[in-house]
Amino acid sequence: MKEKAIDELVERWVRPQIKRLSAYHVADAEGLIKLDAMENPYPWPSALREEWLAQLRDAEINRYPHPQAPGVKAALRRTMDIPDNMELVLGNGSDELIQMIAMTVAGPERKILSVEPSFVMYRMIAAFTGMEYIGVPLKSDFNLDVERLLTEIERTRPAVIFLAYPNNPTGNLFAEDDLLRVIGAAPGLVVIDEAYAPFTDVSFIPRLGQYDNLLIMRTVSKMGLAGLRLGLLAGPAVWLNEIEKTRLPYNINVLTQISAEFSLSHQSVFDQQTAAIRQARDELFLKLQSIKGIEPVASQANFILVRLEPFHAGKAFNELRQRGVLVKNLDGTHPLLADCLRITVGTPEENAAFLAAFAP
Repeated sequence: MKEKAIDELVERWVRPQIKRLSAYHVADAEGLIKLDAMENPYPWPSALREEWLAQLRDAEINRYPHPQAPGVKAALRRTMDIPDNMELVLGNGSDELIQMIAMTVAGPERKILSVEPSFVMYRMIAAFTGMEYIGVPLKSDFNLDVERLLTEIERTRPAVIFLAYPNNPTGNLFAEDDLLRVIGAAPGLVVIDEAYAPFTDVSFIPRLGQYDNLLIMRTVSKMGLAGLRLGLLAGPAVWLNEIEKTRLPYNINVLTQISAEFSLSHQSVFDQQTAAIRQARDELFLKLQSIKGIEPVASQANFILVRLEPFHAGKAFNELRQRGVLVKNLDGTHPLLADCLRITVGTPEENAAFLAAFAP
């Protein structure tokens, strides 16, 4: 087929909303200290790894996995204190859950609303599902502009509102009273995305069932299981039974099911690791505060957002990479993130290497 003919076919059939998008980019981190993706930097203890591998050896790869993954759900209920009267839906990461929610409520002129800057997949999945996306800017200190947000809710009547708690990429927690006002004002669903729950002491899980339109989304990625790609949605069965209809069959594969059940039976290991990350985060924040010319943002996640002097972010990012450290350059992604880098909290050794490269 001639190249021109292929181009004409693509032009004719690919939706304009998709053509306007850029594919999600993941930076090449080979040979670098990887502080760009909010991962737990700690490997498993060798004894735990051997015990896990012994279970994987018995996996029936020739068979489909259990379609509902009941063992995984039971382990998640136990470790995350999900109320017994709330239902669970599992996804191949939080991304799939966001997509399932959007597919469930999508329709002509229906909208997804979130705040900005926040998790980019809210906007992208709105485009995937043909929904209009409404992004309400945060204040300059990254707190909710709650009056503006409530005005937009009343004006646009969104089908679903996504709010990350703590927020990504800023790391801060929004005021609980502000979130309750949003839940009360929303005409449709409000999904509180608690991806970074292991690094804070607050959660909206105890409020499940108190509001007819509240769902909670979580993931095991940040606690140390990013490679499993496992997310969960919790809420009233009347909602989740509908969302479940959009879930593709067998979306949680057999290796993930075995690995998740095993991992969550050793939750204390991950609790120790996340406690170490929280301590390292606080220490790194204090050290960043002492560096002239930068402004770190206090974080309740496993990363710290740093604002540099004007026009310095790109240069600092490139210099860090040349010195073997990969962080996330957010300059240019949103006006509120001008001159900003996001640094994932690593091991003490990785954090020291970053500081030596950042402020030699």
